[in-house]
Amino acid sequence: MHGALLIAGATSDAGKSTVTAGLCRLLARRGVRVAPFKAQNMSNNSVATVERDGTSGEIGRAQATQALACGLAPSTRFNPVLLKPGGDRRSQLVLHGRAVGDVGARDYVERRRWLLDEVTAGLRRLRDEFDVVLCEGAGSPAEINLRATDIANMGLAEAADLPVIVVGDIDRGGVLAHLAGTVAVLAPEDQRRVYGYLINRFRGDPSILEPGLAQLERLTGRPTLGVLPYLRDLWLDAEDSLAALGTDLVGRGASRPDALQVAAIALPRVSNTTDVEALACEPGLTVRWTIRPADVAAADLVILPGTKATVADLAWLRRTGLADALVARAAAGRPLVGICGGYQMLGRGIADPHGAEAPAGTRIDGLGVLDLDVEFAADKCVRNVTGTGFGAPASGYEIHHGTVVRTAEQPFLAGPDGPEGAARGATYGTHWHGLFGADEFRRAFLARTFPGFAPGPEISYDGARLAQLDTVADALEEHCDLDALMNPLRSPGVFSPILPSLRIVAY
Repeated sequence: MHGALLIAGATSDAGKSTVTAGLCRLLARRGVRVAPFKAQNMSNNSVATVERDGTSGEIGRAQATQALACGLAPSTRFNPVLLKPGGDRRSQLVLHGRAVGDVGARDYVERRRWLLDEVTAGLRRLRDEFDVVLCEGAGSPAEINLRATDIANMGLAEAADLPVIVVGDIDRGGVLAHLAGTVAVLAPEDQRRVYGYLINRFRGDPSILEPGLAQLERLTGRPTLGVLPYLRDLWLDAEDSLAALGTDLVGRGASRPDALQVAAIALPRVSNTTDVEALACEPGLTVRWTIRPADVAAADLVILPGTKATVADLAWLRRTGLADALVARAAAGRPLVGICGGYQMLGRGIADPHGAEAPAGTRIDGLGVLDLDVEFAADKCVRNVTGTGFGAPASGYEIHHGTVVRTAEQPFLAGPDGPEGAARGATYGTHWHGLFGADEFRRAFLARTFPGFAPGPEISYDGARLAQLDTVADALEEHCDLDALMNPLRSPGVFSPILPSLRIVAY
């Protein structure tokens, strides 16, 4: 088995990331040297990497999860282009793990040829190193208005000569039309690369679906290679914050009557939503996203998470009344944790000398809960970190421009460079993402913050992530024609006929 294939989606959130991660896990369990690849990702959920030369970078969370499935450490090689939206029309461009500036849609179009060369060169290097490279598409390949500038879907498939499967989400309805229509609107040279479909999130009796799948194959000349069941327990490592916030409940929620209630503020430009997932793994905690001041007042613990737009989201907190609720909570001595941008908001003020989020030289008042000042630096800090807190080992990663330039607070943690974060009463702040994923620290924090509360059986956050990856791999093994799915990796070439017409007529 050798080569690469592209896993595309008929729609956004069709399950491309999950299917790619599951296939990575399945092949790795069989001893195949496999690696993930996403040429271009758009997400504010990112992870710090440690590269072979000791430098750090950042990639999308989904590719870090897929690397875990392969038994690999996260690397910028797996996600060379990352777009981090800071507003509706502009995003920070991260290339090979490093921020290189902000771009709008038109700016990005102008860079397309250069970026395509960068990603195809990176893919070639991975293909030389690994037996199989599983490439995840972005959005949908049927966005034909973007085809001329595409570097992640059919543009990548053309440049790297990749076979393509298309994943469709049956749970949202219309999946047969989504799959047939996706292929139908593609140009003939792109159509020939699509060799089959996967249907995701199916509930019910598969026999009822079979006539539709047979007709789909007659109409398009391509088989459905598997129908994956709806896997109810998949919720960790959601790449897209919109998917993570699609319901206010994080994970399955605790059934214990004495469960602690955790409220996480759903900021408009929230980043690294996965920071609260480790808390949701604890059987004694119920974690919910919220935008209601009443929930801030009622919860046992409140998390003010990171954001890609600290200044804009701070203004949003004030408009919604959440700022007043957070200040009142801190004044009452009730547990509150600010992470990265959320930590910066809790301080006295934020200076922006370089115009990162506001006119150059602007100073924005913070919530004043913590006696510290923040300044946006020109360069981004990206690194993995280890230390201690509450007498337990702690670890995480930093991805931020804001730097604490003055503090009168006690530290929250002991980090690699000395004191980290701030602690005043029951209010805490840190730049460390992923902190609650450190099992010993999480349990120590809960025990100290809520005396007498027993977290329950010890939970391994990384173990829970691997268990979910194994669940997807098991489903793929049981419900897919793996020989047909992997055939292009055994028999390279043209994998399916060109549709005779872009007009599909059923009768």
